[in-house]
Order: sequence, then C-alpha cells, then structure tokens
Amino acid sequence: MDTRSIGFMDSGVGGLTVMREAQKEIPNENMIYFGDELRLPYGEKTIEEIQKYSIQISKFFLKHNIKLMVIACNTATARSLEMLKKELPIPVIGVIEPGSKLAVSSTKDKRIGVIATNSTIKSGSYEKNINKIDNAVEVFSLGCPEFVTMVESENYSGYENQSKVNTILAPMMGNKIDTLVLGCTHFPIMKNLIQNALGSKVLLVDPGIAVSKSIKNVLYANDIQNNSNNVGMTSFFTTGNASSFKRIAEDWLNYKVEVANVSIKELEAL
Repeated sequence: MDTRSIGFMDSGVGGLTVMREAQKEIPNENMIYFGDELRLPYGEKTIEEIQKYSIQISKFFLKHNIKLMVIACNTATARSLEMLKKELPIPVIGVIEPGSKLAVSSTKDKRIGVIATNSTIKSGSYEKNINKIDNAVEVFSLGCPEFVTMVESENYSGYENQSKVNTILAPMMGNKIDTLVLGCTHFPIMKNLIQNALGSKVLLVDPGIAVSKSIKNVLYANDIQNNSNNVGMTSFFTTGNASSFKRIAEDWLNYKVEVANVSIKELEAL
C-alpha cells in the first residue's frame, strides 16, 4: 500500500474541477493541490515561462514526496507535459489526451468545439489529439481567456455574467457543433453559464471526468494505489490570495478547506 499523495497543479482554482472528480473516483487517496494564482493566467505566458513554473511546482511536489503528478491545467499540459515526463522520477498525467478521447466518443455529428486559453488554442493540442483518434472530426477552436479571470474573480454566475459569456461565445454559435470541450480546467466552474449560452443540444465535455479514470489506471498499473478504507487527506497551497482561494474552493468542493500560502521566492529557491 502506498499512502503518498497525488499532486495536482494549476495556474489557479481551475484544477479543483479535476481534483473533485478524482476524489469521487479514488476517495481514499491523499492529495496535494497547488494553485499558482499569483502568476496566472498561464494562457498569456510564454512557453519558457510556463515550463519554468511547471518545473518549480514539480520540485515543490517532490519535496512533499508525491507518487503521481497531475497537470490539472490544459495550458501547462500543452506546454510542459512531455518535458515533465522526461524530467521526473514519477508518473505524470495531463488533461488533454483524456479529454480528447471523451469528446470523440461523445460526438455524433463529428463536429467538436474547443474553448480554452489562447496558449492552448495556439498549441493545436486538442485538434491534434482529436484528429489522431478520428481524422473525420471537424474541430472548431475559440480562445476564451476572459473566462479564467471571471472564475478567479468569483464572477461565475448571475445575469450580468451570462450576458458577457453569450458575447464571448458568439463566434462558436454558427459552427453547428454538437459537443464542446471545456479545454481549460477553470471552465467547468462556470459550466451553467456556458451551457445557457450554447443551448441544451450541445454536450459539454469536462476532461476532469476522464482524467480521474486515467489517474486510477496509472495508480494500479504502477502498483502505487492506496488500499486504505479511510477517506484521504487533502492539502491546499496557493501563491495568491489564500482567502479568495478558500472561498472558491469551498464553494466548488462543498467542504471546509485550509489553504497555505507559498511565496514565489520559496518556489524559485527549490
């Protein structure tokens, strides 16, 4: 039995959507969540910056003796996954491949939309992964960096925000998609606003659901699962405002959390 924690990293609170699904799938596992809020949005950073941040957070995780790292951020997955797989002595999982597989298995009309940060869209990662699975699928992509800011500033519900979401998603409306990938882990937090904008006929795909199953598979494949019958412990860290993080985390996870602050200096010293 391996009681070491699983580490989840994101640029902010978005990766909580992935961790929540993992807690449903493997509730006995211990977990550590790291939200790099002070340096978000990753979607507007250079590839070099994203890779540097990812390495720093991975070193933080290794210091806490994790057994598996989950890049619960689409932008960091697109830019850092292959690098971290080579650099780290533990398994590393991203969110794009599992999300792509779920989208392809969900579409009936073979018309899939992807909304994500500008960096993820520019990387072409979803389009490549989706067409690798089925090259008959048409992929329509749209950068929605504003959604990250809306979630982090706690503007993910309400009439005023619905109007803004409608405007941002307007370019996607004429593509006749039947499936939309929420290609940023922040986006499921505002899922209701997105669904309202696109209508009930469009299926929203949350990669976090598929990622949670991938995590379980990797744990058992490497014989590093926790076989305890007890509910796992979870620790939360952020480089940003711990109070704001705590409010959003408790609203999304529906339980009380304690959040510790980590300085950029501490990360850079690792």
